[in-house]
Amino acid sequence: MSTADPWRNWADSASCEPDLIAHPSTATEVSDLVRNAERHDQRVKAVGSGHSFTSIAVTDGVLLDMSDLDDLIGVDRLRNRVTVGAGMTLCRLNAHLHKHGLALPNLGDIDQQTISGAVSTGTHGTGGALHGIAKAIVGLDLVHADGSIGQITEDDGDVFDAARVSLGALGITTAVTLQCVPAFLLHAHEAPMALGDVLDNIDSLVDDNDHFEFYWFPHTEQTMTKRNNRVADDAERKPVGRIRGFIDDELLSNTAFELLNRVATMRRRIVPRLNRLSSKALSERQYTDDSYRVFCSPRRVRFREMEYAVPRDRLPDVLTDVKAWIDGHDELVSFPIEVRFTAPDDIWMSTGYDRANAYIAVHQYHRMDYEPYFRGIEQILTSADGRPHWGKLHTLDSVALRGRYPRFDDFVAVRDKLDPNGMFRNDYLDRVLGPPPA
Repeated sequence: MSTADPWRNWADSASCEPDLIAHPSTATEVSDLVRNAERHDQRVKAVGSGHSFTSIAVTDGVLLDMSDLDDLIGVDRLRNRVTVGAGMTLCRLNAHLHKHGLALPNLGDIDQQTISGAVSTGTHGTGGALHGIAKAIVGLDLVHADGSIGQITEDDGDVFDAARVSLGALGITTAVTLQCVPAFLLHAHEAPMALGDVLDNIDSLVDDNDHFEFYWFPHTEQTMTKRNNRVADDAERKPVGRIRGFIDDELLSNTAFELLNRVATMRRRIVPRLNRLSSKALSERQYTDDSYRVFCSPRRVRFREMEYAVPRDRLPDVLTDVKAWIDGHDELVSFPIEVRFTAPDDIWMSTGYDRANAYIAVHQYHRMDYEPYFRGIEQILTSADGRPHWGKLHTLDSVALRGRYPRFDDFVAVRDKLDPNGMFRNDYLDRVLGPPPA
């Protein structure tokens, strides 16, 4: 099925009017669409659930909606590997993995992205000794600019190193093979903590827990911390009760939070008071559940987001500067700032390449102007050698990014080899990678 309707992303921060929106259901159909676009001198981009905040998927040519490429293609129980269609959402992937006694070792807190969208933009999660989702990739199927279908594996050297976090610049991913782990339970401990206490004890909080993150409420000194740790295989599953889950995760985190943000939009000066209220509304709780149920939470309040990875050891100073900027400016911020952690990896365009990171994510309600706030915080994060999340808002270009990624030029060389005529380019990729050869 194909249409020529306008397209908008989830956050309403990017849109386009492509010549064609196609819904392929097989890799062969993707190949045919790419060949046809080449004949008509059209560009091609793939889109998943539209959860990237940037214009990374925007095109005026052919937009491939990958949602019908969502089959469970194969399960290798001997090696704990699965192969799935590129359009499968993380939510459906987690359910399939659980059914087969498997899990991904790390996840973010939103599960509505497609697997190909999540890995191509470097979605990560948290854990001082763990990595982003793309680290689990051991193979992928890629439709090249000439329409041929290539199977990329660990034996393919530079192409594999580039393709795990590809930004959609190398071709159209149609299937992904993931190295999984046996399914496991996590014990979650969520508790408020003063910001100063978190920063004073940040190394022990990160190193002594499998997964640690915290949310700081601007205009207050309060955070909510989340410590998730693996438990024994024979441990008892003790999920959040139905009533407590509804109150915390539905009523407070979504319904009431949406209402508070709508009020804040009309009466900006009450935002600090609302933040103090929000920081006190969520109380301490502990529970044990399947890993993916602990990692992922419902997020229905729409927002815009910018996230940067900074060297982990610089976090206390950077966050102190962020707090000073907010306290010293007239920008009122109703969303908490999220801070997470990952270990170094070897993926060329991953924010974690060769570096332990702390991730600082700032959000603004979608009905509020985010630009002055993001612009001010971005100056602090870039001065700390920050690397932007590829699917979240930022202003850096190829000149600035080249110095932040040691293998940047190697990635561009692979891009130029696989897509010499710019079939998969768009304005966003031209900005962050530089245009392909003339």
